[in-house]
Amino acid sequence: MNITKTDIDSLNAVLSVEIKEADYSEKVNSVLTNYCKTANIPGFRKGHVPMGMVKKQYGKSVLVEEVNKLLQESLHKYLTDEKLDVLGNPLPKKTEIDWDAADFNFEFDLGLAPEFVVDVVGKKAITHYNIVADNEMIDNQVKTITKQYGKLIAKTEVGEGDEITGVFTNEEKEINKETTLSLETLKGKKQIKALVGAKVGDIVTLKTKGMFADDHANETYFGISHDDAHGLDIEVALEIKEVNQREAAPLDQDLFDKLFGKDVVKSEEELKGKIKEDAERQFSQQSDQKLMDDAIEALIANTKFDLPGEFLQRWIQVSGEKPLTEEEAKAEYERSEKGLRYQLIEGKIRNEHKIQVTFEELKDYSKTMIKAQMAQYGQSNPSDEELDTIAARILANEDEVKRMSEQLNGKKLLDFFKEKTKLKTKEITYEKFMKEAYS
Repeated sequence: MNITKTDIDSLNAVLSVEIKEADYSEKVNSVLTNYCKTANIPGFRKGHVPMGMVKKQYGKSVLVEEVNKLLQESLHKYLTDEKLDVLGNPLPKKTEIDWDAADFNFEFDLGLAPEFVVDVVGKKAITHYNIVADNEMIDNQVKTITKQYGKLIAKTEVGEGDEITGVFTNEEKEINKETTLSLETLKGKKQIKALVGAKVGDIVTLKTKGMFADDHANETYFGISHDDAHGLDIEVALEIKEVNQREAAPLDQDLFDKLFGKDVVKSEEELKGKIKEDAERQFSQQSDQKLMDDAIEALIANTKFDLPGEFLQRWIQVSGEKPLTEEEAKAEYERSEKGLRYQLIEGKIRNEHKIQVTFEELKDYSKTMIKAQMAQYGQSNPSDEELDTIAARILANEDEVKRMSEQLNGKKLLDFFKEKTKLKTKEITYEKFMKEAYS
């Protein structure tokens, strides 16, 4: 057997595989001999079927199976031994084979990964946001908490700031959603005016356009899809079932204990400090995600290389469960090209800078997560033996290992970007961050 590679260009090559009869005949004969012993053919006792009869009935199928098996094993070994970095899988140049021949020649197209250099630092600095919880946000959160833990006072007529429980309906969008909303969540002045003074049992017609500050609220209150929520401009009927005024809870030790446990927080000042700390911890995660997204976008934009596009479109066309048309494969390639580029860039970064996750790191990471979860339930000092036992159980779960590996890989890559990429830090409130980062 002989395999030769012919380069078409730097991104495309052809593999020629020559298989002689001597390469497969021994294996084919061995399989057929075993068939003679085990085949059930009418007119012959089991184990006494003539080889000629077995070859006539099974010879071609066994030949095809063994040659294909040899072909796939040889291709895999060649690509591994030659350390060829290929994209997709080898594609046969022709699919019709003359299986009556003794010797076979197969040809495969290869798509080769490009050579390129990754400039992690980059010329333009990436903004790393330091998102702070300002006094206005903290005060609003305190107000929300006191309302949430306050008393409900039933009313018969809607007043400003009241909560309404009712049913939204609209036949066109098939809306029939019972919900509770506060007038304070509404942005539209016309909608607020229409509701103030309405009574329990009334049906009020409202326009959805501009009703909420964020169109995503349409999903929550009307029970519609994300796509329908954007730019929703219809009329909905709200049948009012209940009206309640929420009396705020006092900022006392009883409330502090309900929120954080006994004597953890002892004053309004400490409450605000705790709210700020918790909020900024969450903001840090959003800031890191934004940094990761921006670093990836910069890497894709700054790292220039060609791809074997024609080959990849052909591979996409035949590699899925259902074959695609040329137009469908082209569209799918265009959708996935950016992701493929980053996949190659990330792989090169991980290899060159040895960013890998070891089993010990995964074990330590799982124990850290376990300790954090146990702390939420008041178990602040678990023993090493207890942690090891729980970690071993988690690491025996393949899905959990995969999930944690992805998280840890992402964390290590983020730490790498923070260390190597040119960054500029910008302090900003959460509201301004949302406008600037996702405008």
